[in-house]
Amino acid sequence: MKPIKVGLLGLGTVGTGVIRIVEGNQEDLSSQVGSPIVIEKVAVKNLVKARNITVDADKLTEDPWEVIRNPEIDVIVEVMGGVESTKEYILEALERGKHIVTANKDLMALYGAEILAKAEEKRCDVYYEASVAGGIPIIRTLIESFSSDRITRIMGIVNGTTNFILTKMSQEGASYDEVLTEAQALGYAESDPTSDVEGLDAARKMAILGTLGFHTNVELRDVSVSGISSVTKEDIAYAKRLGYEMKLLGIAERQDDQISISVEPTMVSQQHPLASVNGVFNAVFVHGEAVGETMFYGAGAGELPTATSVVADLVSVIRNLKLGVSGLKSISPYKEKHLIQDEHISYKNFILLHVDDKAGVLAQITQIFAEYDVSLASVVQQPNEQNPDAEIIIVTHNASKASMDKVLKHFDTLSVIRKVKSVYRVEG
Repeated sequence: MKPIKVGLLGLGTVGTGVIRIVEGNQEDLSSQVGSPIVIEKVAVKNLVKARNITVDADKLTEDPWEVIRNPEIDVIVEVMGGVESTKEYILEALERGKHIVTANKDLMALYGAEILAKAEEKRCDVYYEASVAGGIPIIRTLIESFSSDRITRIMGIVNGTTNFILTKMSQEGASYDEVLTEAQALGYAESDPTSDVEGLDAARKMAILGTLGFHTNVELRDVSVSGISSVTKEDIAYAKRLGYEMKLLGIAERQDDQISISVEPTMVSQQHPLASVNGVFNAVFVHGEAVGETMFYGAGAGELPTATSVVADLVSVIRNLKLGVSGLKSISPYKEKHLIQDEHISYKNFILLHVDDKAGVLAQITQIFAEYDVSLASVVQQPNEQNPDAEIIIVTHNASKASMDKVLKHFDTLSVIRKVKSVYRVEG
C-alpha cells in the first residue's frame, strides 16, 4: 500500500500529541484508511530544542516552506498557531493541491471564509475540528449530525482557563487575582492571559460555531464580547445564594433569519447542565428545532484530547482522498448575514446596586424599570456590614438589551444610586 505522507507544521503540545497518536495507533489507523500514514516532514521553530518525543533529525526543518513545497506530501497538518504567516502557508498549500487539517481557531475565525473558498476552488479538504473545544467533536456534529435540522441556539463554555478561574472562585471563595495567579502557575493561563480572560479566545470559537450552525459568515466583529476580569468573589457569592453559578458563556442565537452572538460572564441556573461543568472542561449546548436540546462535554484542551480531534480529521481527509471525493463536501457559509437588533435581543438580568440607605429609594428605582417596560422577577435589599450604603439585588424577567441599556443609562442620572456594582446576564 502506498503510504499517505503528512507534513506537520508545529511540534509543540498538540504537534507532539499528533505524532504520539499516529505512531502509537499506526496499525489501527492504517487499517481504517487503507494506507500507512507517514509523518514526512515537521516544521519547528528551533531544531536543537529539547523535546519529550523523538523525531528523526532529517525530518525536522525550521523552514515551513520546505514542508509546504514538498511534492511528496499529501496533507498538511497545521498546529503551529499564528495567523498572517500561517494563512499564507495554508493558501499556498491549497494552491498546490494539498489538503489541510488545522487546530487554529484564530486563523479560521479571521480567515476561514477565504481559506474555504480557496479549498473549494482547488477541490481540497480543509478540516478544523480541533479549533474549538479540543477533544469535543462539536464541529463535525454541527456539519454532519445536524445537517437536516435548523439550529436555533448554541450556548457553551468554550474556554478552559476562564472556567477554571470561575470554578475555583466559586468553590473556594477566592478572588479573581488569587486564582489567576494559581492558573498561571499550573499552566492553565498564559503569562499574558488577556485573550482568555477578556473573552477573545471564546469569541473566536463562537464565530466559528455560529458560522457552521447558522450557515452564514460570522466575523469576530459580529460578536459582543466581555470577559471575567471584573467578576468579584462577592458577585459569585450572590449568584450562589440565588441558585446560580457564574460561567463565561458563548451564546449564539437565531430568530427567523437573524442572528446574535455574544460572549459574557453569565449567571447560569444550578439546574442547568452547564452549571456543573467545572475546572478546565468545556461543554457546548445545542438546540435544534427537530432534535431539541443536546449537550456535548469533554476536555477542551490538552495534548492528547486536542490531538485526537486533529488525527480524526486526518483520517477523514485521507478517506476522502482514497475515495476520490476530496473537496466535494462544501461547508462554506451560504446565507446572507443579518444581525438581530438590540431591541429584539431579550434575556434575564442580575443587577447589584449600591444606593443611599433611606426611604423612597426603592420606589424610584422600580419606577425607572417600569418606565422602560422591564418587569422585575425579584428585588432584595441585602445587608452588608462592610458597606455603609444599602445593597439592592434585582433580577429581571426577560427584557430587551435596548431597554436595559436605557435603564442603566438612566441610573447614571439618579443621585440616590451610588454605584451600579454589577450587571450580568442570567440563563436558566
